[in-house]
Amino acid sequence: MEAPLLSDIPDPEAPERSFLRSLIATARPRQWIKNILVFAAPGAAGVLSNGQKFTHTLIAFALFCSTASGVYFINDALDANADRLHATKRYRPVANRDITVKLAIILGIALIALSLSASALFVNPRLLLVMAIYAAINISYCLWLKNEPIIDIVAVASGFALRAIAGGVAASVVLSDWFLIVASFGSLFIVAGKRHAEHVDLGNVRAQHRSTLSEYSLAYLRYIRAVSSSVTLTAYCLWAFQNAAHHGDQAILFRLSIIPFLIIVLRYALILDSGKGGAPEEIVLSDRRLQITGLIWLLLFMAGVYWPGHI
Repeated sequence: MEAPLLSDIPDPEAPERSFLRSLIATARPRQWIKNILVFAAPGAAGVLSNGQKFTHTLIAFALFCSTASGVYFINDALDANADRLHATKRYRPVANRDITVKLAIILGIALIALSLSASALFVNPRLLLVMAIYAAINISYCLWLKNEPIIDIVAVASGFALRAIAGGVAASVVLSDWFLIVASFGSLFIVAGKRHAEHVDLGNVRAQHRSTLSEYSLAYLRYIRAVSSSVTLTAYCLWAFQNAAHHGDQAILFRLSIIPFLIIVLRYALILDSGKGGAPEEIVLSDRRLQITGLIWLLLFMAGVYWPGHI
């Protein structure tokens, strides 16, 4: 009888999980932190104090969490063989055969379908459109786009930008051009950092795990990070000055918010340069300096939007 391949045997070093814990692990709740971007546009527009708009934004956040989890189920099912070559992804439940590929695909499709239906039912058809575009791009990424150099980076970055757009659509607020540029190029900066970390971590087997990594040099990924971070900082400064012009009494707060925003970008760039960044949500949850600076930035910007008194 032919001996089984190593890839057909569950990894003995993988953590032991119940079926329910395997489902939760595949849904990746820690990555839901990315969906906080849904609150960005309504928060910047100053409408979160409106009960209905806040409720719609909160629903959009929840639906993006379930849609993203549906995409993760499908992604892990399609990437199971490649994930087994990765130092940490090989412990994912589907890669380790704690969940079957068939079940992961069924659950993924079900989560996405239910989320899209609920977005039109509980919020509005425009949110349905944004979420459908998000789902379509991510499923296309799982099937094809991940193998196309440059397009794969743009596709992943679009997921961050669409989260920000979804919040504005859910709360029915007009999205500033500068806001869209910050969201788009900031997303590109983060994704280029992810690719840089994967390039370093995977070494000579990177092409087996992700074919596009063989197309990217570290210098090219640094170039993308430099361009995208420069555009992000410039656009944020212009956006802050635009807000300052519309909030005369609080103008100083928007201008001051540029300082912590700059520090956030530079701090994240330093982390990326050290070879980290493969999991942005882990950086946000673990780097205390980034958290403190982010809180200072948030307080300054939100004070400028919501503080009615004179400064």
